[in-house]
Parts: sequence; structure tokens; C-alpha cells
Amino acid sequence: MAPSRRSFVSLSWAALARCPLPSFCLFFWMLFNLFPNAHALSPSPVDVTPPQNAHSAISAVVVQDNFLGISFELNSFDTLWGKSPQQMPIPIQNYLANLRARIHSPLRIRIGGNSMDSSTYVSNQTQMIVLTDPNAYFNDVPVDFGPTFFDVLNAMADVVGEMQFMITLSMQDPQNDTDVIDLAKAARDMLGDRLDSMLLGNEPDLYAGHGTRANYTIQDYIPEIGEVLNDLRNSQYGNLIPNTIIGGPTICCTWNLSDVLDAGLTQYPYKYYTLQHYPTHTCNGPNAKNTNITYFVSHTNVPVFAQWQSKGIQMAQSANVPVLMTEYNTVSCGGSNISDTFAAALWAVDVALGFASYGLSAAYLHTREYQVLYNLFDPATPDDSMQPGWRTGSPYYSALFLSETFPHDGAVVLDLNLDNSIYDAATTVAGYALYGQNGTVCERLVLINFGDDAGTPRSFTLPPGIAHSAGVRLLTAPSIAETMQITWAGQIVGRNGELEGTQSTQYYTRCANGCNISVPGPGVALVLLGATEGDSSFYVGNSTVAGIVGFQEGSMGVPVRSSSLPKMFGGHERACVWATAGVVVLGVLHALF
Repeated sequence: MAPSRRSFVSLSWAALARCPLPSFCLFFWMLFNLFPNAHALSPSPVDVTPPQNAHSAISAVVVQDNFLGISFELNSFDTLWGKSPQQMPIPIQNYLANLRARIHSPLRIRIGGNSMDSSTYVSNQTQMIVLTDPNAYFNDVPVDFGPTFFDVLNAMADVVGEMQFMITLSMQDPQNDTDVIDLAKAARDMLGDRLDSMLLGNEPDLYAGHGTRANYTIQDYIPEIGEVLNDLRNSQYGNLIPNTIIGGPTICCTWNLSDVLDAGLTQYPYKYYTLQHYPTHTCNGPNAKNTNITYFVSHTNVPVFAQWQSKGIQMAQSANVPVLMTEYNTVSCGGSNISDTFAAALWAVDVALGFASYGLSAAYLHTREYQVLYNLFDPATPDDSMQPGWRTGSPYYSALFLSETFPHDGAVVLDLNLDNSIYDAATTVAGYALYGQNGTVCERLVLINFGDDAGTPRSFTLPPGIAHSAGVRLLTAPSIAETMQITWAGQIVGRNGELEGTQSTQYYTRCANGCNISVPGPGVALVLLGATEGDSSFYVGNSTVAGIVGFQEGSMGVPVRSSSLPKMFGGHERACVWATAGVVVLGVLHALF
């Protein structure tokens, strides 16, 4: 039982009498007792009342714990994953291992982009990747690539843990698809069960606009899909698609999924229907839209973005074909000044959950070559990825958060429209509920505080009866513009992809009659309902391949650091410090309650 306020005050005041800094201590004592109603200036608590079940969800799609995947551009792949199985940089192993350790299902990896759609597989090439056009447009860099590509994929999965790979088969010249057939053969033979899907083409809706295929339309596209599928079935190697493994159309911009399905794509056996989308671009340079950070911290923009292809998604659900967002990030064509900020990290979390709530079965955050602003990570130099000192981009923290978000046995996600956040642009919060597969029990919450308030917390009020306890982990930064000082569960990603610092979890033990979850502004909380310190589903441990940093947790998941008090303080001085802290905490509690 916690001590009463009166006894706590008495103990604290007694300790203050021995304090060597009485003026300092008295200042805090007076501050919180002279202004007991300071909480009146704070934002009002946000009521969090999840529906009894998820049957009200727009989509009842069950998403798995590996909902979030990572998408890579082919032309720069060797600068991140290494040039051979013997030259895989330690940092990328750590980055991927951190994600893989937090899920039970294989980590989703997609390699594609414009570069893979315009590249050629060369079966006898010994080098992994060879650039073929030094003057190529930076958003479409063709390469030749060989079998070492698959060797590296397998070697990484062997080190990090199981992965499922998605690759692209080019549709730019379907009349001459010999190398496409060779690529499909190699992918099946070398990846085996790790090959999740082969996507036909990349952004065919932009072929005409980019000059790839003159006047190319959906009516041209559909019969060509049939031709390539026929070639894959009747190749010199036999039937390369005996099972349902093909995906597409991977449209981004000018075609609608519903129109492609209506035009005849449904006649073909597809494993996935695929999309990719960005809210804006910087292809023609910075402008007011692509540098507007406020867009990314307003939840009202998320439903519009996530439901971009709602009609087609509904058609896919009726046909029992999952829809995947195989590429997303903040600003296409390389990002803008907002793409490496904490605002981008919050947005990537918000949008991923939005995708899940509106019927998508997976989403892949995209990363590219060195110094693209929205990258999840960058090597220390563009020429030698084996060197230590990599840079971690803010979207990587989104991936870390999301790798712990979804329960291992799947969940249905529901946007809670907290504080009318779907419709009111002035609202600075958002929230999601995650229900078990049958959609009847709310097991987890994600609570977002977009407030740019230098850590000032916002209270989210859970109703009585939702759970007896709750465990909370936080993704936080000093401001929405922050690019470096970002932490997940008290840890920061080091320069070699290793997690540094003490892993921390907060536990709320008295929630049976309701409780307030505090989320700093800006920040986002992952709440596991019913979790206790000794019984929770949070990932605990060290997940990096190298640069292992141990940690310990103290009572109630509060980090314990042996160096948390200055060494100059002795026994009475430590009592003074704790007494002062107690008075401060007491004042805050008095102000709040």
C-alpha cells in the first residue's frame, strides 16, 4: 500500500531539515504548495473508450506481427547489405536484427523500385551489382545483378533470423522477357521458401509519364500480364509459378486499383494486390507542400491517405486477396527537410496503423541510397559501408515501435477517433485499439501525442473495467523537429545499429477502476492492457548482433542506473536528493489530483 500524502509530506519535510541545500529544497516545496491548481493550464485528459469489440471496424482484416516490412531500392542495395556474404556490414545486421527479434513471423523484406524494374539479371555475373549507366536519372538507376544478390539475402537471414523476400520482375519490355524468366528461376531455386512473392512491374501507371512506354494504358497492361504469366508457366525451366506467388499491380499515382481489377486483373491468380504511395514529392525541388511539417502531425490527414484506394481494397477483400502497401514514406524523390524529423517518425507509425485499420495486410517503409533524407539508416560514407559510424534516420524508430506493436497471434486494428481526431485538424492526439483475432477483446492501445510541448505530458484516461493493469513503452523526442535525440523504450540507436541505454517500461498497477496513461508531447505510447512487470509481451533483452549493451530494470520497470546520483553525495545527501524529488513528485500529484 502506498503511503498517505500526509505521511509522505512528514517524511519529506524531515529529510529536508538535513538537506545541505535548504534554499533549493524550500523553493520546490513552496512552488507546488503556492500553486496547487497549476494543472488548470494543462490540456484536459483524453477519454479512451474502445468499443467492446472490433465489429465496428471499417475492415476486419487480421494483421500479423510482421505487418511492417522494409523496402529497399535495388541499385543501392549492395551499399547497405554488403557486396558478398563475407562482407555484410555489422550495422545493417544490427538494424535488421533489432526488428527481427521483436516479431515471431519472418521479417518482411522487399527489393524493388524503379531501379529493379529497369535492371537486368545476369546469371553468370560474379559481382553482386554493376552500375550500367553513370548518367542515369537518380530516381531510376539501372544495374546488372547476379546470383550473389541471393547469396547475400540468404546469408543475412541466416545471421539475423528468418525473412520473407519480395522481388520485382520487370514489365518494361514484356516481349523480351528472357532475363525475367532467368530471374524468376534463380529466385525460386536460391531463396526457396523464403521467396514470398514476385511482383510484376513497378509503377506501371507512370510508364507513359516517364517515357518508358509511350501512351501506356491499363488496356495495354492487362493482356501483357497474361503474356508474361504464360511465359513463366511454359519456360524452358518448366512451370515457374506452380503455386500462387505473383503480386501486382504496384501502382502509385495515376491508376486506380479498382479500375485495374475491373479491366481484367482478377482473371489471373494473384497472391497479393500491391500499392505504393507517398503524400507528396520533391521531384521538382522543395515547395510549401513538401516542406510543411504540420501535415505530418495532424491525424486528419491519415484516413484520407490510408483510404486512397478504398474501393479497390474492398474489391480485393471480396476476392480474398490481401492488399499490401509495398512502399511508403514521407516525400518521394528523396525526401525533404521534414523526412528525418520526429514528426516523420510519428507519421509513419500513425499511417501504418491507419493502413491496418483500413484493410491493408502489410506495409513497407522504403529506404534508398546514401543521404536520401527519408532513409531508415545510412552508412558512414557512400563508398565503404563496412566502416562503423552509421546514421540512424527517424523512420527507423517507427519500425522499432511497430515491430513491438502487433501481437504474435494477429490483431484487428481500429482507429478510436480520439478527441474527434479524424475530423478536427486542431486536435493533437490520435489513438488505435488492437483486438485479438476474434475481434472481441481489446488487448493493446497506441496513444499518440502530437503536441510539440518539450515533453509536457498529455493524460489519456482509460475507463474502469478495461484492465487491472497496463504496461507502457514510449517513443519520444524533445520536439517534432528533432532528428537525433529520439528514444524508444528509453533506448537510442547507436552508430553501429546497436541499442544503447537502459530499456524502460512503465507499469500501471491500479487500472481496475480506470487510470491515466501519461504520454509526453511529442510522443507515442504502446500500451499492453493487463501487462504486469513479471508478465508482459514486451520484448526484453538485447537484440543486436554486435555491440551488445546489457540492461537491468528496477521496480515497476523504472530504469536503474548505478551512476544516476552524483558521486559527491553521501548518505544524508542522497536522502536530501530523494526527499527533494519526493516533494517535487508530491507537488505534481497534488496539482493533478
